[in-house]
Amino acid sequence: MSFFVTSVGKGDGANLGGLAGADAHCQALAVAAGAGSRQWHAYLSANLSGNQPAINARDRIGQGPWYNGKSATPIAKNVADLHGDTLEAARFGNNLSRTTAFSEKGEPISGAGSTPNQHDILTGSQTDGRAYTDGADHTCSNWTANSTGAAQVGHFDRTGGGNTSWNSAHASRGCSQPNLVSTGGAGLLYCFAVN
Repeated sequence: MSFFVTSVGKGDGANLGGLAGADAHCQALAVAAGAGSRQWHAYLSANLSGNQPAINARDRIGQGPWYNGKSATPIAKNVADLHGDTLEAARFGNNLSRTTAFSEKGEPISGAGSTPNQHDILTGSQTDGRAYTDGADHTCSNWTANSTGAAQVGHFDRTGGGNTSWNSAHASRGCSQPNLVSTGGAGLLYCFAVN
């Protein structure tokens, strides 16, 4: 296993304790699932903040390849494949979908059409895996807020919403846990093995 969707969020909306807190959440769930020998990072971008540069989700997750933990099904060969960077990669697309995205326990995630729908996955990213540069908050104050702001989310099942992007479908209604739930989420994350 080198990729999973978290079975649970941190429970405080999009306040994840920043990128470090999100990574620690991925790591703790991986340890509980017997995959703690690898280093795990959450697929999250962070906005430019003061003199801190923006951070791109695609730059935080290693080089791949990534496989799910249920059946060792390939998710993507590398970062370019994951994001469709070349025409060939874009034509074939990565293999992240409802039938391949499982939790660290190897269990399916509740998607569109299920109750509850939890297909919104926090990313804060554009479709190319990079942070937004428009000056707006797409990351709930870089994953430290559970009140004001919004978070960009993707749909692991590639269903519904403004588009079917796995990493950049639409913004959440807000940063609180109820706001995330009301748009079809639970504060879940994509976790990738960096090594």
